Amino acid sequence: IKSSAQGLDGEGDIVCPSVCRCDEDFIYCNDRGLSVIPPLPPSATVLYLQNNHIDNAGLPRSLEHHTTVRVIYLYDNELDDFPMHLPPSLRELHLQDNNIRVLPRTALARLPLLEKLHLDDNSVSTVSIEDQAFADNPRLRLLFLSRNHLSSIPSGLPVSLEELHLDDNRISTIPTHAFRGLSSLRRLVLDGNLLANQRIADDTFSRLSNLTELSLVRNSLQTPPLNLPSAHLQRLSLQDNNLIHMPRGSLDGMRRLQRLDLSGNNLTTLPRGLFRDLESLGQLLVRGNPWHCGCNLRWLHDWLEAKGNTITVRGFICQTPERVRDMALRDLTNQMDEWVGISGNRVSGGAAGVISTTLSPPQGSLFTLRSKRPGVGLPETGLDYTLSSSGVGKNLALNVKPLSHDSIRVTWSVAQTSSSFRLSWLRLGTISAMGSITETLVRGDRREYLLTSLQPASSYIICMVPLVSNSGSRSSLPGGERESNEVPVCARTETSDPSRSDDDGEDESSDQLTSLPLAGIIGGATAIVSLALIIAIFCWYGHRAGHFTSRGHYSHSSSRKSKHYDDYIESGTKKDNTILEIRGPGFQMTPIVTRQPLQSKPVREDYIIHTIFPSNGTGLYKPTHNMTNSGYGTNRGYREGGIPDIDYSYT
Repeated sequence: IKSSAQGLDGEGDIVCPSVCRCDEDFIYCNDRGLSVIPPLPPSATVLYLQNNHIDNAGLPRSLEHHTTVRVIYLYDNELDDFPMHLPPSLRELHLQDNNIRVLPRTALARLPLLEKLHLDDNSVSTVSIEDQAFADNPRLRLLFLSRNHLSSIPSGLPVSLEELHLDDNRISTIPTHAFRGLSSLRRLVLDGNLLANQRIADDTFSRLSNLTELSLVRNSLQTPPLNLPSAHLQRLSLQDNNLIHMPRGSLDGMRRLQRLDLSGNNLTTLPRGLFRDLESLGQLLVRGNPWHCGCNLRWLHDWLEAKGNTITVRGFICQTPERVRDMALRDLTNQMDEWVGISGNRVSGGAAGVISTTLSPPQGSLFTLRSKRPGVGLPETGLDYTLSSSGVGKNLALNVKPLSHDSIRVTWSVAQTSSSFRLSWLRLGTISAMGSITETLVRGDRREYLLTSLQPASSYIICMVPLVSNSGSRSSLPGGERESNEVPVCARTETSDPSRSDDDGEDESSDQLTSLPLAGIIGGATAIVSLALIIAIFCWYGHRAGHFTSRGHYSHSSSRKSKHYDDYIESGTKKDNTILEIRGPGFQMTPIVTRQPLQSKPVREDYIIHTIFPSNGTGLYKPTHNMTNSGYGTNRGYREGGIPDIDYSYT
């Protein structure tokens, strides 16, 4: 019996390798400076072989005959390839901190029972993962590929996967199909990549219906990704991005969310109602943001007061205004005598104060509402508008004027004074149910507002309605204001197209070129008449004096004048088609009428502008992408570095 057992490298009588320590079926050979795995007892179930110098040649072929082994720790060794001769009974394999480059399907197919695979800190790239590499691992639940060289989400991931770690790679794009079929995925970690909003497809995360934890720490997001899975999500980590805005509705439906981390961003305020569905929220981490504790966060102060001790808040420290700097928002009394708006002015009267007299947020930090919200009186975008650049209401006259390709000046006059005005605008060509209406509150003493960061060559509907103070009842508007009964006054205008400015310059230069021959001919004719008069007087005087000018001399003088005339006319009016054709990317100018270089009357040439399509077959204008009906998304999908055709759900 002993000799037959020794068929496995003579391991039948081995109780424990001399260089290792054994605790029943646990074999500890770690940190021994080993380059080869020593003979192992056949009853071993867990092998600790980490922190050695074992390379692929140091893995004996007999290792695959140890059918009792369940877990192997081989991290921090010198492996260059995925091990080929591992026990088929293996459930958990730790290969992190090696130099493995390729994941071959043949090697993984030898581990049909594998459930946990750790490949952190290796050199695996997206192209080095063989097609369908995990096809023979139907039980794989945990996959760790942190700190590798991945540039995209690996394809062909097993549908059994429950936890996926892809942090600290080079992933910059996530298409819609990236997580297709991973309905069992519960934890997804994408920290420390190169993700930005425009490179994440709208429906990327909505397919992960059972996701309970999503981590997007240390990326380049400016807002949370659209359509986050809300049904089962319990932990959402967005810290250390570049968040400047949390759109209203971005956390809707997350009734099971327990932990939200927004630390280390550039948030100054949060929109009212952002946390309305967060019934289970127990931890809110927001440190490292420049919070402005004014009227804009009064709703949040009241919400935290209502939650009491059921929620732990960390880092809600005011940075502005100066009088509340370094104070916790929760410590500010609910009966404050005055609140300070973003503009720095003070609003008196506690809850009855008129916040709109101070609430003038900068462009890009406005209150953005979905167009389904009642009370936002903008017309439907599908109508054929007949609005002009001005509108007149019962008590308000509105006038709009574009100043540049991305800005519009709004002015108004009122018959009766109002405490403030609500200014709303919407870009046409978008679907209001899926786009966004942007509104802001303007102080009652203002009569002018400048809209900036708009889309060039776009039509906008701009509406305004006066607000009146309502100190006797609690209003839905912050500060106790309510809308007047007047219907919103709306006007329509269009921003200019920056590309047209170049064409206008070309037209002007063409007009100048056309006017030059006319001026030249008139000047030449005047000069000839003057010379003729002078010569006639000279000849008359010479005849009287008996000294006539010879005919040859007169002919010579006349020919010189004629030559001068021809040169002048040709230089001013003779067409050169190589000059008239403009070699720009979009247009050329072609003469309609051909005239002779010598004309007795002023010459005027007309031109027509024809569109020239680029030689590479691309169009001059960006195509319009179709919309979907999924929530309020923008249907950006996956477009290489493109900008959505309609606005985000925020401004």
